Amino acid sequence: MKYYIGIDLGGMSAKGAIFGEDGALIVKKSVVTQPEDGFEGTVDKMAGLCKELAADAKTSMKNVEAIGMAVPGYIDVATGVVVRWANFGWAKVPLGEKMKEKTGVATIKMSNDANVAALGEAKFGAGKDYGSCLMVTLGTGVGGGIIIDGKLMEGYMSAGAEIGHMVICEGGALCTCGRHGCLEAYASATALIRLTKWKMELDCSTKMWEIAGGKLENVDGKTAFSAARAGDMRGKEVVDEYVEHLAVGLANLANVLRPEAILLGGGVSNEGEYLFAPLRTAVEKKLYTSVEFVPLKIEKAALGNDAGIWGAFALAKGL
Repeated sequence: MKYYIGIDLGGMSAKGAIFGEDGALIVKKSVVTQPEDGFEGTVDKMAGLCKELAADAKTSMKNVEAIGMAVPGYIDVATGVVVRWANFGWAKVPLGEKMKEKTGVATIKMSNDANVAALGEAKFGAGKDYGSCLMVTLGTGVGGGIIIDGKLMEGYMSAGAEIGHMVICEGGALCTCGRHGCLEAYASATALIRLTKWKMELDCSTKMWEIAGGKLENVDGKTAFSAARAGDMRGKEVVDEYVEHLAVGLANLANVLRPEAILLGGGVSNEGEYLFAPLRTAVEKKLYTSVEFVPLKIEKAALGNDAGIWGAFALAKGL
């Protein structure tokens, strides 16, 4: 029997799973990662994780057909080189070759972690019934990936699909990338928290103060939504502004790519229909072609933190 391993490398852990040829997830586990491990140490941990997964599945690495990897940063998928991963200080490191050497598996496939998560969601999650879909993750930043006609679209040298860095407001808010007006500067959870605090400072009577226990440092991505649900005007202002900014980005993506569905993940997506219902309305108003003629679904992603390992499996198996 052939096996496939999916690895999702992150700044605090590397999650892994071993799959059967039929796509059944057999075992999953993780190891701690940290910058202090260095490149070689991190590779050793991931290779060790692969061997543990094989042993737990009661097989050996010689029966592993391929390993797929979701890796942060800028990845040259053709060579398996991590061109740059700032958080770990990696620059032009031969991750693919090192994993081949340490695991004995000849086929190592990898891509940027956001792209791989989108692939997992498209193949096995909320997007499995759509040929073309986008995934947009609303977390500390805004990430995502593009699947068109069942294929992951990465752009030249795999440097595309930077959804969060689409400019939606020329000369607008400063983004973490150093530019101004990026979608991430308006639609990330970080941006939502910043907007919430600003509205609170304008109005000492808003219910958001009560929800935050009277302290700005307690504000999170849920604060404004909770207040809005309770009928608070300032909370509703925050939600309305946030939805409008996000809708601009999603409508731009839809007008250019026209997927069947846009799938939202990350913490903010947990607000459910209180977010999704007004968002659909706002996006529809900005579409060039009405959903009456070309339908567009906007739905919550389904796989959560496991999207990366499922996408890595899809990479490994060539799905």
